[in-house]
Order: sequence, then structure tokens, then C-alpha cells
Amino acid sequence: MEVEIKQLNDNLHFEAANSDGNTVHMDGGPAVGGEGKGMRPMELLLTAVASCSAFDVVSILKKQREPLENLTISAKADRAEEGDAKPFTSMHFIFKMKGAVNQAKADRAVKLSVEKYCSVGATLDPNIPITYEAVIEA
Repeated sequence: MEVEIKQLNDNLHFEAANSDGNTVHMDGGPAVGGEGKGMRPMELLLTAVASCSAFDVVSILKKQREPLENLTISAKADRAEEGDAKPFTSMHFIFKMKGAVNQAKADRAVKLSVEKYCSVGATLDPNIPITYEAVIEA
């Protein structure tokens, strides 16, 4: 796996590209000299954990032939308030599913993803609590 990150201005606006040519923009907020032209690095990390779990949940439910029509994840993280680095101190994910998905199977798919299969989450400090819930929406 490889990505290339290049600076796009004389400030904090960067673009990351993978080997397939897909890109994502990163930037800082005005408080740190950025212009808000992209996601912040910590937002990208939260996005990476949530999307990794999303891939797992969809895959698990498809294997179980559950009629998932759509999946949305609301992801929230808290950060340390003190210190130079301000790492995540906790994360919470709400997996919102549309379709006639069995609640027990949805709960199990989310649990397996967050606690066992998500490579991004497994890369984080194990002391960061990750909580989650599965909600079936009408």
C-alpha cells in the first residue's frame, strides 16, 4: 500500500493520491493557518475507522443474505484537551441501517466489525474505547 501526499499551496492544503489515482484533500482550520479546503487529519482518521467498519458490516450482512438497503454511520470522537498532541480518548459509532434487517444479525455484524475485523480500529491504541450501536430505520 502506498500513497503520495503533495502540498497544493504555501500553507496547509494537501492532496493525497493512491496508486489508483483516487484523491482526498486535507487542510487545517483557520486557527492553525489553514483555509478549510479539506478534511483535517483527525477527521480522516475517524472516517477511516468508520468506513472500515462499514465495509465489514455490509460484507457480513450480504453473506447472511440480510436485506440491507442502505447504511449510514454517525461517528463521533472525543479528544484530549491537554498536551501538545491531542489524541482521541473515545469513539462512538451509530450504524443506521435501512431495510428489513434482523436486529440481532445487525448487532452481531457491528460487534464483529468493531471488535474483530476492522484493521484501522485494530491499528489504534487499544486503550481508546470504541462504543457502537446498530439502529434499524424504517
